[in-house]
Amino acid sequence: MTERYDCHYCKESLFGKKYVLREENPYCVKCYESLYSNTCEECKKPIGCNTRDLSYKDRHWHEECFKCFQCKRSLVDKPFSTKDEQLLCTECYSNEYSSKCHECKKTIMPEGSRKMEHKGNSWHETCFTCKRCQQPIGTKSFIPKDNQNFCVPCYEKQFAMHCVHCKKPITTGGVTYRDQPWHKDCFLCTSCKQQLSGQRFTSRDDFAYCLNCFCNLYAKKCASCTTPISGLGGSKYISFEERQWHNDCFNCKKCSVSLVGRGFLTERDDILCPECGKDI
Repeated sequence: MTERYDCHYCKESLFGKKYVLREENPYCVKCYESLYSNTCEECKKPIGCNTRDLSYKDRHWHEECFKCFQCKRSLVDKPFSTKDEQLLCTECYSNEYSSKCHECKKTIMPEGSRKMEHKGNSWHETCFTCKRCQQPIGTKSFIPKDNQNFCVPCYEKQFAMHCVHCKKPITTGGVTYRDQPWHKDCFLCTSCKQQLSGQRFTSRDDFAYCLNCFCNLYAKKCASCTTPISGLGGSKYISFEERQWHNDCFNCKKCSVSLVGRGFLTERDDILCPECGKDI
């Protein structure tokens, strides 16, 4: 007697019928499609055993339903892209969404081409090159100038000024002193080596000094308070017989009245107003 061969689910005989094996268990076509068939994303009908099941990211389509959302052409065995979960052929996708290369003006296709972007512009990776050496920049540092891009070595060779002090190129943060370029970090007080960029300074014999060092080294001392008289920035001072005073220090030795713009008398190293000096 012949052994029965039945559907694993409905138990009906499979003798003389089509069936499908799943995990070594036979199913009639109806039960298999009911239990295991995927639903087509396009027509929402089951994808039966007699048709090709095309899948992409856990989504499934009948072969005849696998087509471009825009132009309705079949995408079977063709490159495609997705936008908002819709399938698009590369031509429709590029017309709708792809960027144009800033260099060659051609569309940057979504597949097979890496896109480089900078300040709203896009390039094919092979078009994003240094204007001077023509080598691809890729992810390396670059410097834009006049709507063109340069790798750092080429920019330094062609455009960068070189620091008077260290002789290296200045790409950012330069200082001009006596029509010569300096790095901010190289433009220092000759005496204390403090950075001079952003603060007041002066010079002597072509050497730059911060105001404090210049005053301590070269400024004359006030005959009254003995601190330096810088004379910088329009500050006024009084000079008499090789002696100098700050305006605020030029006062009568006895009564302390200001002698600026007035007559005065001297008694050895002291200065006196006419009233206090009349008994001299």
